[in-house]
Formats: sequence, C-alpha cells, structure tokens
Amino acid sequence: MKNQNVKPNRAKVEKTINQACNTSAGRQGKDEDLNIVYFTDPLCCWSWAMNRQLAQLKTAWNGTIHWRYCMGGLLPAWNKYIDSLNCISRPAQMGPVWMQASQISGLPIPHKIWVDNPPASSYPACIAVKCAMLQSPALGELYFHYVQEAIMVHSLNIAQYEVLQQVAEQVAAAMASFDLVRFYDDMKNGNGLEAFRKDIQEVKYRSIQRFPALLIQRAGQQSILITGYKPADLLISIIKNPG
Repeated sequence: MKNQNVKPNRAKVEKTINQACNTSAGRQGKDEDLNIVYFTDPLCCWSWAMNRQLAQLKTAWNGTIHWRYCMGGLLPAWNKYIDSLNCISRPAQMGPVWMQASQISGLPIPHKIWVDNPPASSYPACIAVKCAMLQSPALGELYFHYVQEAIMVHSLNIAQYEVLQQVAEQVAAAMASFDLVRFYDDMKNGNGLEAFRKDIQEVKYRSIQRFPALLIQRAGQQSILITGYKPADLLISIIKNPG
C-alpha cells in the first residue's frame, strides 16, 4: 500500500492544542480537580473509538483535568502476542475486533488493513509518541492524535518508520515549537525507548490488561481504574459517583 502525506487541518490542530492546555490549567467550577492517567496505544481501535467520549468528558467536567498519557505497548510482535479473550494470535484475526469497534462507536475503522498491510508491532509508534512527549505534553498529545489518524483514517502502517516520519512532519507543520531534529535524534539515541520502557513498567505495575484504561485520581479519595470502551454518559457517571 502506497503511503500518503496528510495535510494538517489547522482548525483541528488548534482545537487539539487548546483542549490539551485548557484541561490542564485555569478552568474553575463546581467539580473538583482530576488527575487522569490515560493508558492507551496508537494501534488500539477502542482508544480511537473512545476519543469522542473523552472529548465529552472534557466538556462536561466543570473543573481542572490534568492528563498524562501512558503508552501501553499493545502489540510487541506477532510471535509474542496472544489475546486469548478474543482468540487472536495472527493479524487477520484482528479485523473482526476492529469491525466490532466500528459498529459500536459508529466510526469507520479500516479493518482491512489486517489483511492488506498489517502492522508488525505497535512499539515503534509508542516510542515515537514518547519522543514527542519529551518535548512537551501538548506536542506528545498532538503526535498521538496524528498517528492515530494515520492508521484509523488513512490506513497507513504505523509500524513503518517512514510513516512515523510523515506524522512528525505533520506536527512540525502545525506547531513551530516542534523540533524535528530532536525528534529524529530521540528516535535513534534511545531516549524515546527509555521513556516508553517506563510506561511499560507502569502498565505492568498497575496490572493494566485492557486499553483504553483511565486511572482517575483526586485529592482525598481512592483512585478509580476504568478499563475498556465506555459510553460518555457511563464514563462521566462513574467518575462523578465513584461509590
């Protein structure tokens, strides 16, 4: 499958950056502040389906939300991957799961990629996201958004380095503060890999086995772990009424 360059949508970029900034500072209201660790992976179809739900949470919550993205490392390699719950051990078996996510979420999700051009691993994309995160959380979130779009909208194989380069170029075109040279260096010198390893350690420590997962932390209360795709109303209800 031939790769394609994807031009950034300026309005969407500004909205994404504004959301990243506005949910981490300055918004006051009756709801208390939240710290959310978002365990996710660029290759996770359910995380893509969850984007609308998270956007509704950001709008509905009348308080400050501090977000931190933790890359899950969904697919190390096919010879090391077995999903016994969904009976998946080879690429073609992933397609039906993506079809289900599409049906439930109402979003078009390119399930045919698992036959036409299946990604060999999600690790390269996770490392690339961490490289962008080393520059700033907002740039990392934007890179994550674009790399999701690369596969979920444009059917590009995000296990391929050239695709990850294209995504980095998109971010640089959208945000002048993004340093392409530093990004490429961090992809090669191990800085991104080391940051990703720390995320993997956290995933194991928290015993996260499904993505997406949200670890909700608030002052004076016990943390809540929400795993898997949830409709927005249910997600917000769980967070507002943890008991």
